[in-house]
Parts: sequence; structure tokens; C-alpha cells
Amino acid sequence: MKQTYRIGQIVPSSNTTMETEIPAMLRARETIEAERFTFHSSRMRMKKVTKEELAAMDCDSDRCAIELSDARVDVLGYACLVAIMSMGKGYHRVSEARLHQRTVDNGGPAPVVTSAGALVEGLKVIGAKKVSILAPYMKPLTQLVIEYIENEGIEVVDSLSLEIHDNLEVGARDPRAPAELWRKLNTANVDAIVASACVQMPSLASIPLIEAASGLPVVSSAVCTAYQMLAKLGLKTVVPDAGALLSGRYPAVR
Repeated sequence: MKQTYRIGQIVPSSNTTMETEIPAMLRARETIEAERFTFHSSRMRMKKVTKEELAAMDCDSDRCAIELSDARVDVLGYACLVAIMSMGKGYHRVSEARLHQRTVDNGGPAPVVTSAGALVEGLKVIGAKKVSILAPYMKPLTQLVIEYIENEGIEVVDSLSLEIHDNLEVGARDPRAPAELWRKLNTANVDAIVASACVQMPSLASIPLIEAASGLPVVSSAVCTAYQMLAKLGLKTVVPDAGALLSGRYPAVR
């Protein structure tokens, strides 16, 4: 059985968090499971989180998928949720199929996970029908995210937009900030809390804290991406201190 897996990530050029949180989760997993991981990235230019820059950036994702398949990665993650969601409802399916085909055409076929699709699927795995979300986006982009999630059959009861358009500023936020921010959300009758609907806004350290305080399952885009990557690799979807989805209580959905 294979023991070392290559994790590929397509990331915005200004993203600093996915290359921090995904390795942190999988390194933590290495303390309890036998598999080992290496990490490989390719970048798409993006500095400001605007609809125009996101659309231009998405055009670069094909090049990144091909570059990562040159390294024969075992799974490939598209690490920008709002870039996918701003392209239209259900677009994660289009993106995942197209980028996978690029890896096939390049002779290095690899399954593709988008953080947008991963968030939707992660919420479905835990059975969440109603959620409240934290996001760093300007309100119009947060609204696009809400509409995208609701189109997938999950109601967004409440949201908090931090209205930060500079992507580096988003990545520089305290990863424990969501542990207090969630208290501003209406969480009555919700099934789960999304501690960060953006892969650039750090939240991993807050997830167990919010779960302990709220009594609810808590996910983030990064946590859901890690879950989907492990599922695509056929591995146990378990990571210490990463919340309910990665607790091992939910079977992998490939």
C-alpha cells in the first residue's frame, strides 16, 4: 500500500493560508496514521478580492493543473472558494471536471477538489441543512457565496462579512479571531457553523474552540478541502483537533 502522497494545490498568488493550514492538518494526521505527505503548489495571479480579478485568475487554473500534473501529484486542490462561486452556481463541477481532464491529457491523471465544492459536500456529509457563516469578503461577494450554497440545498441563516478586499490582509488575520467573531452570528436552529468561508482567512485554531463553546459542528473551507482530499485518496478522513468533519465519525464520501 502506498505510504507517501503528493498533495497539489492551485493557489492565488497572494494566498498564504492554504499552504499553512492544509499541511498543518495533514502533519497532525501523521501523528496518528501511517501515511505521509509532501506539498506542491502552482500560483494564479490575484491581489484584490474583486469579481473581475477572480474571473481573470480562474483562467490561469488550467495552466496550474498541468504544471502540478507534471509533478505527478496524487490529488489536486483548487484553493480559492470565491473564485469558483463567483463564476456561477454549480461551477465547481465544471471546474473539477475540466481541470481533471487537463491532468489526464498531460499523462498525470489526478482527482481534483475545489474548496467551493468541498465546503458544500462537507456540509452535506455532516447533514447540515441550515448554517451560519463567517467571511472576510465585501458584502456583494458574500452574497454570491450565500446564493451558491443555498443553490446546493443548504440554507444560510446568517452571515458576517468583514469587508476586507486586500487578500494579504485577509491572510494576516489572527487564526483565533473567529473563536470570538462567531458570537455575532445568529446560530439559533442552525446545524453547523462555517468558521471561515474563505480559504485565505485563517481559522483552524478556532474550530475546536467554537465547537466547545457552541455545541455545534464547525467547519471551514480548508477543513472541508482536507476532508475531500483524503476521501479522494481513499484514506481515513481523520485529523486531530480539526473539528467534527475530520473526527472520523463520518465515513469518507468519494
